[in-house]
Amino acid sequence: MKVVVGASSFAEGNELLEELFRQRGIELVKNPFGRRLTKEEIIQHLQGADGLLAGLEPLDEEVFSQCPQLRAVARIGIGMDNVDQEAAKRYGIRVSNTPEAPTEAVAEMTVAALLALCHSLIPSNMDVHRGIWKKRMGKSITGMNVLLIGYGRIGRRTDSLLRALGVTTMIYDKFNSEVSTCKLEEGLRRADAISLHASGKEEILDANLIAQMKDGVILLNSARGGLINETALYEALSSGKVAAFWGDALWEEPYTGILAKCENAILTPHICTYTDKCRESMERQAAENLLRDLGL
Repeated sequence: MKVVVGASSFAEGNELLEELFRQRGIELVKNPFGRRLTKEEIIQHLQGADGLLAGLEPLDEEVFSQCPQLRAVARIGIGMDNVDQEAAKRYGIRVSNTPEAPTEAVAEMTVAALLALCHSLIPSNMDVHRGIWKKRMGKSITGMNVLLIGYGRIGRRTDSLLRALGVTTMIYDKFNSEVSTCKLEEGLRRADAISLHASGKEEILDANLIAQMKDGVILLNSARGGLINETALYEALSSGKVAAFWGDALWEEPYTGILAKCENAILTPHICTYTDKCRESMERQAAENLLRDLGL
């Protein structure tokens, strides 16, 4: 039996995790490129494979139709936008994900990004390295109004961390009116900072809604790049309408887009879940899901 890894990395420094497969006589083949695979690459990678430990590579009807031996897909992470689950069902492929494991790491990094932006940590560090001694005025997050768009596991944990730091939070969840504390437009007008934790691919913040935000707002996105209109965000960052932006899930990966020109944008290479505890938990859960779905 053969299992391949679509995720850019797997079990780095964790021999025990690889042993789960060796003990069962399973050949484990890792991603040969160390990055997100294209459709053509994942089709080639999946030839002869019974199972896939998936990252964010495209997994649609075309892929499944060309990989007849594939029986199970275990997504390492939460999001399933890259997996056509209806097509998987038609081909008899079992699909799973790891919704609990990333919660703490993503919430921590969201708060860390807000603190870094408010206290100018990155530009201040760059100043000193360049021989510039400049005291930049920061902004305390205590008493700040933060709008959370999306209130699943990560949104809830981010909320609790922010409130512990004295932040006043507002909540908007399109799919759960019971937890929402404001309308989207109202929240955008009042928020000093906005953090996206929504699911799905639908664009939420277009040019019109960005124009309704408070001047000098801070925008955080750990969810999906496509939730924000990239061109409108670039223009808002350039004009100062949006004072600063942090994004970890970007419009394309590797990212070479227009926001790379903005000094007031912190862009990270999809590393929210790259903590020792989070990776170990996600990868182990995905491995166990896959073995279960393969009947092992």
